[in-house]
Amino acid sequence: MILIQKEDFSVEKFIKMMKSKDVGAIVTFLGVVRGRSRGRNVLELEFEVYDEMAVEVLEEIRREAIERFNVKDIYIIHRCGRLKVGENIVLIVVGASHRKDAFEACTFCIDEIKRRVPIWKKEITDEGEYWIEGAL
Repeated sequence: MILIQKEDFSVEKFIKMMKSKDVGAIVTFLGVVRGRSRGRNVLELEFEVYDEMAVEVLEEIRREAIERFNVKDIYIIHRCGRLKVGENIVLIVVGASHRKDAFEACTFCIDEIKRRVPIWKKEITDEGEYWIEGAL
C-alpha cells in the first residue's frame, strides 16, 4: 500500500491492518516535523510532491524491499502540503516473519525514499523560508 495525502494518518490503524497469522514482527518508522533544524527554529514544513512519479517510485522501493528482505508486506504513507511542528510526515510499516528482516526492510525504505522519491521540502523558520536539497 502506497498513499500520498494531505490528511494526517493513524499509526495504529496501519499496524492493525498489517497483523496476520504470517506476521511475527512489525516494524514502523514515523517521521515527524521537528522544531529545530540547521540551527534555526522551524515553524512549519512544506512538502511538494510530483504525485504520479512519487507513487511509482515508492511502489518500486516497496517491491524491492519485499523481494530483497523477504518480508510479507510494506505500507508507505507520506503527507504533502504544510505541516506544523509535531505533525506526522511519513509512516513506514513493515510486516515480516522475523524482526531482523523487518528492521532491515524499514531502514532500506526510508533511506531510498530520501534518495529517490520526487518530494521537495521547504522549511518555514523564524528567519525565513528555505528549500532543503537532497533530504526529506
